[in-house]
Amino acid sequence: MTQFAMNSGAARFLPGWLLRAALLLAAVILGAGVAHAQQAAPANAIESISANQQGPNVVLNIAMREAPAKLPLGFAITNPARIALDFGATANATGKSSHDVNLGDLRSVNVIQAGERTRLVLNLKRTVSYSAAISGKSILVTVDGAAASASASAVTAPAGAAQAAVPPARAQLRNLDFRRGSNGEGRVVVDLPNSQTAVDVRQLGNRVQVDFLNTALPEALRRRLDVTDFGTPVSSVTTSAQGQNVRMVIEAQGQWEQSVYQSETQLVVDVRAVKEDPNKLGGPQGFRGEKISFDFQNIEVRAALQAVADISGLNIIAADTVSGSLTLRLKDVPWDQALDVILQSKGLDMRKNGTVLWIAPKEELLTKEKLELEQRAQISDLEPLRSEIFQLNYQKAESFRTVFGLDAGTGAAGGSDRNRVLSKRGSAIIDPRTNQLFVTDIASKIEDIRMLIQKTDIASKQVLIEARLVEANDGFSRNLGAKIGFNDARNAAGGDAGYGVGGSNRLALSGTLAGTGAVTGQAAGSTFDNSTLVNLPAAAIGGINAPSLAFSLFSSSDNRFLNLELSALEADGKGKIISSPRVVTEDKMVAVIEQGIELPYQVASSSGATSIEFKKANLRLEVIPQITPDGNVVLEVDVSKDSKGEETRAGFAINTQHVKTKVMVENGGTVVLGGIYQQTERSNESKVPLLGDVPVLGYLFKTKGRESAKTELLVFITPKIVAERAAVTR
Repeated sequence: MTQFAMNSGAARFLPGWLLRAALLLAAVILGAGVAHAQQAAPANAIESISANQQGPNVVLNIAMREAPAKLPLGFAITNPARIALDFGATANATGKSSHDVNLGDLRSVNVIQAGERTRLVLNLKRTVSYSAAISGKSILVTVDGAAASASASAVTAPAGAAQAAVPPARAQLRNLDFRRGSNGEGRVVVDLPNSQTAVDVRQLGNRVQVDFLNTALPEALRRRLDVTDFGTPVSSVTTSAQGQNVRMVIEAQGQWEQSVYQSETQLVVDVRAVKEDPNKLGGPQGFRGEKISFDFQNIEVRAALQAVADISGLNIIAADTVSGSLTLRLKDVPWDQALDVILQSKGLDMRKNGTVLWIAPKEELLTKEKLELEQRAQISDLEPLRSEIFQLNYQKAESFRTVFGLDAGTGAAGGSDRNRVLSKRGSAIIDPRTNQLFVTDIASKIEDIRMLIQKTDIASKQVLIEARLVEANDGFSRNLGAKIGFNDARNAAGGDAGYGVGGSNRLALSGTLAGTGAVTGQAAGSTFDNSTLVNLPAAAIGGINAPSLAFSLFSSSDNRFLNLELSALEADGKGKIISSPRVVTEDKMVAVIEQGIELPYQVASSSGATSIEFKKANLRLEVIPQITPDGNVVLEVDVSKDSKGEETRAGFAINTQHVKTKVMVENGGTVVLGGIYQQTERSNESKVPLLGDVPVLGYLFKTKGRESAKTELLVFITPKIVAERAAVTR
């Protein structure tokens, strides 16, 4: 824009007509500039803001100069509870930057204009949901008083109004990316599912925590990004699901600062390194004021303070005792550092109250504060006492006995050393029957106790712990054996030769030979022992004897018998046992669940008397959960599975399986605590020397057994944080 400058001396020597022409030309040019500025003004404006309450909800009516083409971009934060609405190409025509509402959960509305954009900030009492709709030339914003989350929810617009483009519940994040900025900053770019996604950003130590409320996380984005190689202050970005929300943790290192901004559906988190020049005064002390340069020679202290006040915009009040002069030379230092140098050099100190600084000598300020504290102590000794009854909902009243420093059985404080909440004049009575506290004290102490109870008397979160023990068995056994017997019937009949054996003669292996009346010299039904040459039968398996198959070879010419018995037994078994104990408990509270039997045992004392004792053989789960601030669960687990074993002379043996450990698991995740795998391979062989080694025929002179067994035990555990029940509206 063209600029004109004219000094008064030159104007006096110009003719009148020429001066009037120059002024007219300047007016025309300035008018054109004003017209151009008016054309560049925002196309729309906010003319008025009004609010009314409809039940628990608050409806905010934002009247516009022209009908808006689309809804403003909005987002919400939880700490502090706020809702921000961004209007593009819109001016603030209300004439005020702050509007007090005080209806429902809405405290006030701040209107901030920056260039052609205007932002409305809704200051809330608690985190609530909201919705927006276009109605003619107005935008209606409904603050849901019954909601418990800061996520946007879909509502039906009034009649004739355009329906708000509100996102569906539990929408998913679309993308997550990390980039290096042009100045070396780490930039995390998140594509939100919609422009009304509620985002809460906090800086905790050396990390930035970003919570996306009521948002789901795709499996492809559930990961940890190691971005150390990018050369930025950011070392890693971890994204995980936290119940109904999504949490992103940005780990940083060194000295850094962060900024967050949102454009449409894209959220950007910038982490920049803070570079400190060690050669400058102040160093890394955190001075953030505007940089100034001073070069004063023998200037009064009050004048130097006035110069700092003009630059900082603060109101500085100096005490009458502030005097003296100083020589000061500072170059490119923050004004707050310059103020600190002035105060330190003259032994001064300051107290800040809003935008007002009170500056005086240190001794004067300390003396004044000491007198104020003594006056407060004297007032508290004379202040009237108040009594109030506090009803506890979740905590036991007896737990406050130590907090109040009360003696057992009395309502008075047990001494100033133990009294941490009540004043020396205060007293408290605990009623365990009604779970109430009756407190008598000064008003300030009553408020302290009220805040203490509000912070501590809250419902503890509950955790469902499910354990799963899987035990699998696979076994195989096989036993083979043989028995061979021989006898001479003539010797059994007394040595008589040449007798014949009738059809009733029988021979059993390792048994007897039965005679008949046809046998010379023997009575009918008499028996003769049969000899056994090889006795290697198959062994029993699981208490079951092996079946046998017997053969007898008889020679009628010489009355000789040869007997053969083959025995074999094979067993194959598979089994699976699944045990799944479950238990629900509060955070940091021990929980035990068990099931099984108790076995009796006879125990003898030193005097000889006997008694019966019982030992447990059961399934037992003992666990102590601890919910971490990031939504994970730390478990102290003790799992045992005992069962009745083989019977011995002293009673039944007990087979034990036990796991005791401490692990951290994400909410709803499953972890394998441990496992035991056993495999047994066994082969047994008993044989007659030499004969047992003969091919094929050797099987008649030996017994052979084979055993194969596999046992596997796995222990799984899954913790789940029980969702809090929705608050019941009374």
